[in-house]
Amino acid sequence: MDSVTRPGPTTRTRIRQVTAGTARERRDDLATEEPLEIRIQAGETRRTVAITMRTPGHDFELAAGFLHGEGVIAPGDLSSIAYCTDDDVPPEARYNTVTVRLRGGRLPDLPGLDRHFMTSSACGVCGTASLDALHGRCSPLPAQEDLRVSPEVLYGLPHRLREGQGVFGKTGGLHAAGLFTAEGALLAIREDVGRHNAVDKLVGWAMMNGRLPLARHILMVSGRSSYEIMQKALAAGVPIVCAVSAPSSLAVDLAKEFGMTLVGFLREERFNIYSAPDRVLA
Repeated sequence: MDSVTRPGPTTRTRIRQVTAGTARERRDDLATEEPLEIRIQAGETRRTVAITMRTPGHDFELAAGFLHGEGVIAPGDLSSIAYCTDDDVPPEARYNTVTVRLRGGRLPDLPGLDRHFMTSSACGVCGTASLDALHGRCSPLPAQEDLRVSPEVLYGLPHRLREGQGVFGKTGGLHAAGLFTAEGALLAIREDVGRHNAVDKLVGWAMMNGRLPLARHILMVSGRSSYEIMQKALAAGVPIVCAVSAPSSLAVDLAKEFGMTLVGFLREERFNIYSAPDRVLA
């Protein structure tokens, strides 16, 4: 595998730039988008559970976060994660295939994962489980009367998120998810062509570093908040989710159903609170 070129987060291309009617040739950086196949293995049994379009980088975190968000694995189930060297994987695809090895000798039940066999980086997983089904593996979050954040803390999150987007600064084409303390300190940030992938990478980082559940943290995402993002945040125990843009209707329904504080349109010292407003001192 050493002789195979590993894809990076950016790809160089040539463009013709037109400004005020004048054209010039120049180089440009694009956000890389390539497939990642996620396999799980227990004993000698393995199975492909998802193929997602992603920006290369933090692939192991992405795989771990995805499987945790779908209820497939808990932190104690993880044995190892590695790029796949199985005989059926051609050399040029090995950095796009990850095998997650589990403790124990048999694969877990995989209800509903067929819907993930091809996942778009742009829109998240096509089709969603019902809120009733989500109740089967996630519990509503506690009220946390001692967890209160100030508007000033929230006002600062978009700027801190943007400051940490190194690849976005080169390409202008990536989303980001940031994990913050209740005091507004940035703990980790991940970028990807898909917001849901960026959240998976963050959750995977927390899982692999023994930080789950994220009971006293804030998740901040660029763009909008969707059902998929809220589901992943709920599985990780995140009580407060903030977004630069609007939430979807199903995201709001999920937040209300499970006691999550959902903040939208967080920009320029204003925001809307769509559910569980008591966690925000306003």
